[in-house]
Amino acid sequence: MTLDHAPPDISPDSTLPSPVLEAVTPVSARGSRPRAVPRWLRRTVGPLLLLLCWQVLSAAGVLHRDILASPGTIARAAGDLIADGTLPAAMGVSLQRVAAGLLLGGVIGVSLALVSGLSRLGEDLVDATVQMLRTVPWVGLIPLFIIWLGIGEAPKIALISLGVAFHLYLNVYAGIRGVDEQLVEAGESLGLGRWGLIRHVVLPGALPGAMTGLRYSLATAWLALVFGESINADAGIGFLMNQARDFFRTDIIVVCLVVYALLGLLADAVVRTLERLLLQWRPTFTGQ
Repeated sequence: MTLDHAPPDISPDSTLPSPVLEAVTPVSARGSRPRAVPRWLRRTVGPLLLLLCWQVLSAAGVLHRDILASPGTIARAAGDLIADGTLPAAMGVSLQRVAAGLLLGGVIGVSLALVSGLSRLGEDLVDATVQMLRTVPWVGLIPLFIIWLGIGEAPKIALISLGVAFHLYLNVYAGIRGVDEQLVEAGESLGLGRWGLIRHVVLPGALPGAMTGLRYSLATAWLALVFGESINADAGIGFLMNQARDFFRTDIIVVCLVVYALLGLLADAVVRTLERLLLQWRPTFTGQ
């Protein structure tokens, strides 16, 4: 039997043509595509448009200064308050009250959540009472706080602590009870005891809930501060607002509201930073 065609020479000495590589251009990169606008610039468009409309309405006389001062008047009032030291001093007093209330309420809320979340007996003794008390409007307790604690700093700090404690309790307790049971079983199979499970499994698993509770607690702390500083306050941002209300100074009132908002945003940014540092092990969806 004969072969009509000889097999090709595939010896190592034979030279084969080298492949030709061609550059591939992604579809998304073809054509002229406008450069994306920075995100920080997009986020400032809404507030700037609001300020512009506000200024135009004030200049046209639609918004009277006794109803709502213009942004220019508010900026000048803020500059005067900063220059004479009134606003920094008021901010310092308010920050001290929030810090004291946050610390006290945080210790109480987290402690009760640990007792109730880590033990069934603790849950039976603590949870029902806390769930009952949290339904009571804490602002309505101001008269009782005045009777019990007087009209000094104590009722203001107690009011902030109460709002903070409930938020932290609910979120830390839910975080503890939301830990996957399979993780607990895996820890037990690795030889972890009760305290080892709590330290290495339960508490890290409850940390996302604790961070969420901290963010809610900070927002509630500033809200409680507004009510607390209406209790015979002689210093603080709320004191400035009460004085401005008596003299119909809407510009100073808006300055104080802006300060409350900025302090709240700063506190929220601090908590977000803590979340990124403490929850690096948990990948999350960040949007598209």
